[in-house]
Amino acid sequence: MISKTFNTLLNAANTLSKLCFTLLFIPCAAICNESPPNVLLIVVDDLGWADVGYNDRNNVFQTPNIDALASKSMVFTDAYAGASNCAPSRAVLMSGQYTPRHGIYTVSPSDRGHPKTRRLIATKNTDILDDSVVTLAELFKSQGYTTGSFGKWHLGQDAKSQGFDHNVAGHLKGHPKSYFSPYNMPFLEDGQKGEYLPNRITTEAIDWISEVRDQPFFAYVPYYTVHTPLETIDTFKQKYLSHPKVRNERHATYAAMVELMDINIGRLITSLKEFNISNDTLIIFTSDNGGIRSISYQDPLRGGKGSYYEGGTRVPLLIHWQNKIPAKETNIPVINVDFFPTLASVLGKIEFSYPLDGIDLSPLLLSNLSIEERSLFWHFPIYLQSYNPSADQSRDPLFRTRPGSTMRKGKWKLHHYFEDDSYELYDLENDEGEHVNLAQYLPKIVQALSAELQHWRDSINAPVPKTANPQFDEVFSAELTEKHLSKK
Repeated sequence: MISKTFNTLLNAANTLSKLCFTLLFIPCAAICNESPPNVLLIVVDDLGWADVGYNDRNNVFQTPNIDALASKSMVFTDAYAGASNCAPSRAVLMSGQYTPRHGIYTVSPSDRGHPKTRRLIATKNTDILDDSVVTLAELFKSQGYTTGSFGKWHLGQDAKSQGFDHNVAGHLKGHPKSYFSPYNMPFLEDGQKGEYLPNRITTEAIDWISEVRDQPFFAYVPYYTVHTPLETIDTFKQKYLSHPKVRNERHATYAAMVELMDINIGRLITSLKEFNISNDTLIIFTSDNGGIRSISYQDPLRGGKGSYYEGGTRVPLLIHWQNKIPAKETNIPVINVDFFPTLASVLGKIEFSYPLDGIDLSPLLLSNLSIEERSLFWHFPIYLQSYNPSADQSRDPLFRTRPGSTMRKGKWKLHHYFEDDSYELYDLENDEGEHVNLAQYLPKIVQALSAELQHWRDSINAPVPKTANPQFDEVFSAELTEKHLSKK
């Protein structure tokens, strides 16, 4: 009976093929005696955990609007992306599933770096989120919401084919050719010459919200900024060039991009007030992965984008719903795979016959209840070459990531690397920067965690590359490493 209702809804959304899942829906209105909220989900591209004012220990980044939102939100100090680079993290967020379920592990190809430096044949990567996967947008549409995406999609050729009614600038590519018009970008008409893309994206989102505000809406605003190319409005960059903690012009440009991003988020939040829908809108602010360390150091966290140390996966996360979610800070570890079941719960009590890997955070958000400790997992059977061998803080100078898996349970962070079947263990409570590998000193903890990690990989059919790469050359690798590290 309920399936027929959803068949009708999903037919209208051109997603009949996705009725492999069954939803048992109890409307939130029946539970809460009120309508579920509008949802504004803001995902900034490549914004590091340390690159927002409330986390910035060097006082470089000016984000007064984000900081003001933080003062009214539940602030998650230990929030994580589902992957350390763009496409896989977004696939995890949109699907509610860890990477082995959809096969998006990286931005293709999966075998980056010189072939003579890779010991294993990397797992083949999937580029597009398969139509069989139900997206957050399709979840919202099934509940009668209108849906709009404004910015980076990166999971297919057109966000409208994957659940969105309205798509501005969302296609398969992960970054613009330029942040200044003409953009030469699908699903976005060029503006006046010199128009700045984040400003335009925000205007498009505000205009759409104005049009649909009398009905429930899901507004997904995945800004392209602050991803490269590093381009900004010059007047903003100039004030950072003389900042004592700004290292170079690239850092100054990046800081200006962060500030302009913050200004546009302020515009979005102000528009909700002007439209008198602030109290009816749940806001989530986060990033898709850690920042690029060679551009912006993520200290005290180690590494950055592409690395599975904390600097590559830990991200800012704020969740705000006026008069519903208390303003407080929590160090409970959460991950963006949790967004799908949490938002489903906010919409109503929904059970799924297909797997979701996250948990419902609404008891924590809405009822101040504790969440039972659980493990978080990451799997990356791929290679990502280094950005800056001397500055990346990676495991070795040639790669930000070599094939492996990581997990976090409580204060413990375990890394398992497949090339040499080695483990690293860190106590994040006392060593947030993952400086001291405790694996050899605490073998029982490594044994227990590695058994759990292996059980998870088996349960989710995570591919582990084992085939040796016949092109690997140990002497060449050593010489190339020395060459990179000797560069000035």
